[in-house]
Amino acid sequence: MSRMYNQNWKRKDSIEKLFAVFRSSTDFIQYDVNTSHIKYWISYFETLVDVNILNETILKPIHSKYWQSLEELKNILPVKDIFLTIDTDLMKEKLLEGFVMISLSEYGSPCLLVNAKLNKAREVTLPEVEFTVIGPKEAFVESIESNINLIRKRLPIEELRIRTLKIGRLTQTRLAIIYIEGIADEENVFTVWQRISNIQIDQVNDSSYITEMISDNHNSPFPQMLDTERPDRVVSILAEGKIAVIVDGSPHVLIGPTTLVEFFASFEDYFLNWILSSFFRIIRLFAVSFSILATPIYVAVLNYHYELIPTDLLNNFVTSRREVPVPPFLEALFLEGTIELLREAGARLPTKVGQTIGIVGGIVIGTASVEAGLTSNILLIIVALAALASFTTPVYKMGNTIRLLRFPFLMFAEMYGLLGIVLCFCFLATHLLRLTSLGRPFLEPIYPPRISDLKDAFLRMPFSMMNERPKQLRTEQPKRMDEEKSRENKDIDE
Repeated sequence: MSRMYNQNWKRKDSIEKLFAVFRSSTDFIQYDVNTSHIKYWISYFETLVDVNILNETILKPIHSKYWQSLEELKNILPVKDIFLTIDTDLMKEKLLEGFVMISLSEYGSPCLLVNAKLNKAREVTLPEVEFTVIGPKEAFVESIESNINLIRKRLPIEELRIRTLKIGRLTQTRLAIIYIEGIADEENVFTVWQRISNIQIDQVNDSSYITEMISDNHNSPFPQMLDTERPDRVVSILAEGKIAVIVDGSPHVLIGPTTLVEFFASFEDYFLNWILSSFFRIIRLFAVSFSILATPIYVAVLNYHYELIPTDLLNNFVTSRREVPVPPFLEALFLEGTIELLREAGARLPTKVGQTIGIVGGIVIGTASVEAGLTSNILLIIVALAALASFTTPVYKMGNTIRLLRFPFLMFAEMYGLLGIVLCFCFLATHLLRLTSLGRPFLEPIYPPRISDLKDAFLRMPFSMMNERPKQLRTEQPKRMDEEKSRENKDIDE
């Protein structure tokens, strides 16, 4: 009897301390109510609670129906999430999530916790970063519930697994790891779960925080997790055997493990004929190579290898650079820096102003630079084409990496010419060969070479040829298409 009294006293004391902390915030509400049959206390944060739910779904049944205990009240209230508890930690957690606490005394225990969350979320809209002309037009939003709903309705299967946890000591951000049981490799699932569980940080405001903290190499400029705002793309990678990570408050979902070639594949490729898709992929790869190497090759050739320029074209180069007082390296560095400034200005300013600044600024600065003799016409054209080519990268984060890579190549070209470009490429290739994504090779299927995975790498072959899931994922079900039955059905139709 004495032990029970001590436990109750300690519990009451802890609740008093909890409420003392809560009352220091002006949005915490607590009051008592006398009805015809009972007296009760109600506590909640008014900024987290939906007033309509509180008045219509909670208070109205409480006052209109007869009850004498919290057990009876629990059966009366038409709310899905209700907890009858004596756990102070649970009280604290739920009150901060938007629950209403009902008790029969001011610091009563047990108490009833009723869900009355105020959910304010952006409506599902068109994709802004990965917009496509053909295909679905839905994009993820900041609400984790809405994002899971967009995936669930496209994958109505019982094997879909969603494992949730909270990270961030201050933000208590909800996070969901999603995969298909029976297809995804359990080792990959465990790796993602373990790395996220080991994160110890005060705040997580976006999925980008998770990308950096669970990446294999934090010092690499290459993104090792693919992020997307398209539900259809997430469903596709889940069917392949990969894992998705959704962070509450972020409209971008992380995908892993991933490979380098996936960053240059647009999801619109799967909505077009395979010949057109393969052609567009080749154009993107050529554009990326041109964006990185065009300016360094210009500097290397003019400094060390001008004999490679045809005689007729060499006259144009000489005429163009006749009044330029700086060497090709500084000339190229000036223009590349100007392009980056225009990009940043256009991205940070409001949309309409940013577009105007980008167009007008580019024209004015380019024309003025040539007339002032700070740069040549030919280099201006090359830099403009290289900047345009860099925009063909479908994934924004990889586009930022491409922007950065031009500068090391430019410096090596200034020091050693074409040999410097080759050396820089060797360093880059070595780095990519050592890079992994969740422990899987980042350069697959190039290295290690896997012929079957090349069917959806540089080219997008017909679906009838892509009848196996990527080998690097080590899925439990390698086959994703029965080619023989599909051919039989097609022959019957014919």
